[in-house]
Amino acid sequence: MRYHSTRGDAPALGFDDVLLTGLAPDGGLYLPEAWPTLDRQTLTGFRGQPYAQVAAAVMRPFMAGSTAEAEIDRLCRQAYGRFARAGTCPLVQVDESSWLLELFHGPTLAFKDVAMQILGDLFDHVLAARGARITIVGATSGDTGSAAIEACRDRDNVDVVILHPKGRTSEVQRRQMTTVAAANVHNVAVEGTFDDCQALVKAMFADPPFRADVGLAAVNSINFARILAQTVYYVTSAVALGAPDRPVNFAVPTGNFGNVFAGHAARRMGLPVEMLTVASNANDILTRFFETGRMKTQGVVATHSPSMDIQVSSNFERLLFELMDGDGHATAQAMRQFKQTGAFALSQGQLARARAGFDGFRLDDAGTLDEVARQYAATGMLIDPHSAIGLAAARQRRADPQSPTVALATAHPAKFPDAVQRATGQRPPLPDRLADLYDRPERYTTLPNELAAVQTFVRGVSRRAGADAPASRVGS
Repeated sequence: MRYHSTRGDAPALGFDDVLLTGLAPDGGLYLPEAWPTLDRQTLTGFRGQPYAQVAAAVMRPFMAGSTAEAEIDRLCRQAYGRFARAGTCPLVQVDESSWLLELFHGPTLAFKDVAMQILGDLFDHVLAARGARITIVGATSGDTGSAAIEACRDRDNVDVVILHPKGRTSEVQRRQMTTVAAANVHNVAVEGTFDDCQALVKAMFADPPFRADVGLAAVNSINFARILAQTVYYVTSAVALGAPDRPVNFAVPTGNFGNVFAGHAARRMGLPVEMLTVASNANDILTRFFETGRMKTQGVVATHSPSMDIQVSSNFERLLFELMDGDGHATAQAMRQFKQTGAFALSQGQLARARAGFDGFRLDDAGTLDEVARQYAATGMLIDPHSAIGLAAARQRRADPQSPTVALATAHPAKFPDAVQRATGQRPPLPDRLADLYDRPERYTTLPNELAAVQTFVRGVSRRAGADAPASRVGS
């Protein structure tokens, strides 16, 4: 299995190098040169199988020829054994045609754990095989950071630096990152937005000397291994609801387009996914795109669903590459225009192709709180604001019962207790293992939104920086 860049000007790589490289040298994102197929017999065979077993089967073809291929069964059992629910990602029925897919039973109570836990084990395995060391630098709007830290803490060959927008995460999200007392973990509060944090990470990847010096690696969903791991819960939930004998729809609360692209990847593999609804909050750049065909940034608005407070959806480039018929140079040109002007547009034909598999939905803060309250009144279930947006999108579809809609519940309500309490009068408690979270001391550094300042910090904490180590081979 080989992977190519969406911008067409980087060498093809195998899985191990894609895992450790993250962003392609030309600034593009990696995609497989061919999508493995999940045929009817394979999908039917997944029914009733343990989550870890299905995960290994789905992921293995993408690792063909890699050092991880032979170990993926063990790594999946190890990663998903850390989840609080035996089913890993259970389904809860809401009404005759709508379901919630609970993705928050991992160590940090958010869907990012589903990918991060296996990613951490994959890093460990590949780095040990190579005798290499890396420095992970990631940007987070709230959940990615804590999941990455939990997955990579205390690992000998990995240093972790996570950038979060100062004052723009929930307190639980921040504390889950900043209270981890691991020597290889470093948190930075950037004086800016998530988009600023994400731009800093991309700028570091675009600096070849710096990238080589610290052995830079990615845990954001620019890393294809993240997308791959997330395809699995689309497969398990669809099969549980009758696939491949009937199609399934998904409503996905998303800002960076990674989670919903994982659903599209599962569809490319043969899963009968009829429609993917991109559910947005007031930062509705993706919804506006599917309405108009024009991607145009606006100012970021702080909301009750901060993990979606994003205006630059990095993973959309993967879909854009497909809509441009795999033309890397055309994709690169569109992305350059977007960076320079904050906007680009597709042709009507390209938009029609996008709309064939995606639609958009938006919900403001008032509507989000109403949905949290509505669900609690109807069922007694507390849901977080992000999951509420997904559930509202699913209900709007009113799909035929023969074509159910699954809303992705992306976070535990206790990660956003203020919003949930405001909507329902109930303050969701943290699980016992996190009960003392508010008492733990925090460790983080505040930095300006300046590339030089952040790079200086990363060099200062990286055990790889300046070392003549085999990690310099990463991405070669």
